[in-house]
Amino acid sequence: MILQALKEYYDRKAAQTDSDIAPPGWERKELPFLIIIDRAGTPVSIEDTREGEGKNKRAKTFLLPQSVKKSSNVAANLLWENPEYALGLVIKGKPDRVAKQHKKFCDRIIAMKAPGASPVAAVLRFLSNPDKITALEKIQGWEEIKESAPFLSFRLVGDTAPVFRCPEVVASVSNMIMTAASSAICLVTGTAEESERLHPAIKGVRDANSTGANIVSFNLDAFESFGKKSNDNAPVGKTATFAYTTALNTLLGKDSKQKIQIGDATTIFWSEKPDDFETDFANFFSEPPKDNPGRQTEAVKSLYKSADTGAFISDGDATRFYVLGLSPNAARIAIRFWKCSTVANMASCFRQHFDDLQIAHGPKDNDTFSLWRLLVSTAPLGKSENIPPNLAGDTMRTILEGAPYPQTLLHATVRRIIAEHDISHTRAALIKACLNRALRFNNPNQERELSVSIDPNNTNIGYRLGRLFAVLERIQERANPGINATIRDRFYGAASGTPVTVFGNLMRLKNHHLSKLENTGERINCEKMIGEIMSGIIDFPAHLPLADQGRFAIGYYHQKQDFFTKKAETKPE
Repeated sequence: MILQALKEYYDRKAAQTDSDIAPPGWERKELPFLIIIDRAGTPVSIEDTREGEGKNKRAKTFLLPQSVKKSSNVAANLLWENPEYALGLVIKGKPDRVAKQHKKFCDRIIAMKAPGASPVAAVLRFLSNPDKITALEKIQGWEEIKESAPFLSFRLVGDTAPVFRCPEVVASVSNMIMTAASSAICLVTGTAEESERLHPAIKGVRDANSTGANIVSFNLDAFESFGKKSNDNAPVGKTATFAYTTALNTLLGKDSKQKIQIGDATTIFWSEKPDDFETDFANFFSEPPKDNPGRQTEAVKSLYKSADTGAFISDGDATRFYVLGLSPNAARIAIRFWKCSTVANMASCFRQHFDDLQIAHGPKDNDTFSLWRLLVSTAPLGKSENIPPNLAGDTMRTILEGAPYPQTLLHATVRRIIAEHDISHTRAALIKACLNRALRFNNPNQERELSVSIDPNNTNIGYRLGRLFAVLERIQERANPGINATIRDRFYGAASGTPVTVFGNLMRLKNHHLSKLENTGERINCEKMIGEIMSGIIDFPAHLPLADQGRFAIGYYHQKQDFFTKKAETKPE
């Protein structure tokens, strides 16, 4: 299903006249340097295609002949390579191996049998010159090539395009992609076609092998069966292999707008047909750029409006949308999650996700959160590398399916609050969403869902104790202006986990703090709030389960927000 969907995406993009996806036999790749030669094969200059400054320097992207699968073998790309292959320059490899690599590079060009007037023949004349390295050493840019060993190619003086775009090379690539006689049934297309023995590498998955990795791969005898070798165990035709790998590499490209990073899962997405949802998806979950901090908020507003305008409804709600999460696994790529649904259904799941996260907040807080922002709030030191590996993928899967959030997400958030004594807007929203979803799916109509703002009618013991703890802290702060550490800093963990051990002392301490309040009206209001909250508490429990610890945090957060919410004035009748 995954490979079929990727091939369909490739076919759709290839049919578009303005598409940037590579045609069969080609790929798009950054090429930092071009060696400029004349027709006699004499090097004239070195062209640096990179633009930008420092770490932001990016090489120009070219459409060049598809790279070969090397592994540990000596195999050369056509008319572009690193300096060891292209020039025979020893940089990292052993001299004997470099000599073999350079010969392989030259032999592949010779095999094209290009006419003498062709730019390809000029390249061969350059490569056959035993003093070519000496000639290049006199040209500006050579030292950087020696140091960084980048990919490079050739261009003829006066031409605008590199040699690999000349008619002879284009014709040669077309001949190479013609397949041999049918030998197996392709599992993707269902047609008889020669299967691809080694699939092209997939690049762009974070932390995967820098040279690329594979989704389809059989590299040990234990993986093989029925006497079939290597990828013949899962035969995929050459045409389908090129299509799905090209589609994947395009979606995973550096400039792809259909890719986001969720924890350790590199996530890509696409639709069956062109759809606005394809471009808006990243705005829902990725961190907004610094130059446009409101981008996510606007995207979510558009998402809510789509329910009325039908913006994400097409073809009778039948347009399929795909989300694929990939993570590194040695030389392979692991599928973390795969979701196929309709655009309309997925938009509905996203609206529900943002609905569940809604909670009262201050005027300077954002209305929405990126998924990264949510997850990093559960990580020690607030660092993304401390997010548990499976948490990000599991959370994304539940959002896509509209299912309850993983229990580990609630646990991580509650534990982080206890460790840091900080019930932030982000953490409160996460806890509310986790608890409400779990209640909605597992115990509907059995318990009251948490509201967006303070709910005086919520009688849950955890929620009530959280509100009580916030009121007691408020009284302490008003009685001791400028206090450095409040009861939250000293007793939050015990109050939310084992209330009976601390609330008795806190209630006695409260009387001392109330006596220090000079404003009689304020003292009376505080006593009324405590009385209202305590009316729903029979006794302080010895232990609160995880869910009620979460409700404790929400009760505390709601009560604190209520303190800073301007009350509406009641006009006399």
